[in-house]
Amino acid sequence: MTNPSSATPASPTGTGGGCPMGAGAGAVALGGPGFDTEPQELYRSMRREHGPVVPVELPGGVPAWLVIGYRELHQVTSDGELFPRDVSLWNQWGNIPADWPLLPMVGTPMPSIYFTAGAEHRRHADMVVPALEGADPFEIRQHCEQLADRLIDAVCSRGTADLVAEYAEPLPVLVLARLVGFPDDEGADIARVLKDLADGGPGAQKAHLRFGEHMQRLVADKRARPGDDVTSRMLAHPGPFTDEEYALDLMAITAAGHLTTADWISNSTRLMLTEDQFADALSGGRHSVAEAMNEVLWEDGPTQILAGRWAARDTRLGGRSITRGDMLLLGLGAANADPHIRQQVTASAVRSGQGGNSAHLAFSHGEYRCPFPAQEIAEIIARTGIEVLLDRLPDLELAVPATDLVRRPSAFLRGTTALPVRFTPVRTTGDAL
Repeated sequence: MTNPSSATPASPTGTGGGCPMGAGAGAVALGGPGFDTEPQELYRSMRREHGPVVPVELPGGVPAWLVIGYRELHQVTSDGELFPRDVSLWNQWGNIPADWPLLPMVGTPMPSIYFTAGAEHRRHADMVVPALEGADPFEIRQHCEQLADRLIDAVCSRGTADLVAEYAEPLPVLVLARLVGFPDDEGADIARVLKDLADGGPGAQKAHLRFGEHMQRLVADKRARPGDDVTSRMLAHPGPFTDEEYALDLMAITAAGHLTTADWISNSTRLMLTEDQFADALSGGRHSVAEAMNEVLWEDGPTQILAGRWAARDTRLGGRSITRGDMLLLGLGAANADPHIRQQVTASAVRSGQGGNSAHLAFSHGEYRCPFPAQEIAEIIARTGIEVLLDRLPDLELAVPATDLVRRPSAFLRGTTALPVRFTPVRTTGDAL
């Protein structure tokens, strides 16, 4: 997550941009209701018309390539020298206004684990990854159970809830806030800040400033009073880092783990509530929550498109001529549905009760993929959150027809804006039996 008000650098390559070679009038506009409702239909159409590498047009007429082939995406993410995550290479900087709506997602060069490449990225990863690895999985689960119970207690006596706004969205950030070292009351404010950021409305820039201020105060506090938390372990790393770098890395950890994990919870719950065959298998013991979550990563992953990689030199990919400085968007959702890979991972295999296949690209791949300890933390939060929810409210059902559920209006992120449910009212955890 970056500051939308950051100054946009001048074109580092001096090219000024223009359409990627071969894009022309056939470029696909990356937006619109099709991405919100049935993105897989759009991906199939793109694959038929353009092949595995699709010329696309972003808001403002900005050109890019969308990689939707599994093998091609694997190639891009495996070659960090040819396709680094180095936004300074972009040949479009001369055409990007400071208020471009996707700038926070694409990023600008800054000293953060998420927006650095090569040796500098590895320097940040060498500090951040061990700090995340130091989090005890049993403690993460305990935090998640406590906070999940607290959120359910707030709604359980009334018999209705919106599982997105009142559960799936706040739970991950409350857990992450504890893990990085915030007290619970400050974690609640960070949850509000990240919701404002995710909404992308007029308050987003102020929310981003508040987010940064939270992290700067946390760094100062943990420097003075270290504890058993991610921030203190980062500060204890022997490498030389500035307070700005610590704060930016903490912002990246928290922001990257927030909405994706929230959508993983809500998408998994939605699957359980809307697919009768799957719900029957789950209730009959033939399916586990973990298998439901794995299926979501194949079929309905939270991150559909990830920005981005930039070509370090002219090259060829999927039959396309890629020019130095072109941006490649990673079509994770489309690649997971590529017929070449799905011939090996069929729906019957995923539903077989054997645990499914985890060769999906939901966490990306290669040097810049989501670090394994971050994946593990997200999986613990999502799985525990769903298990506590189903245990506390076993007769959950949708309060509206499934066709009324609305997807987030984004080509990049796949989530539900609301998940209204009803259930038999139950006691809070503090009520006497």
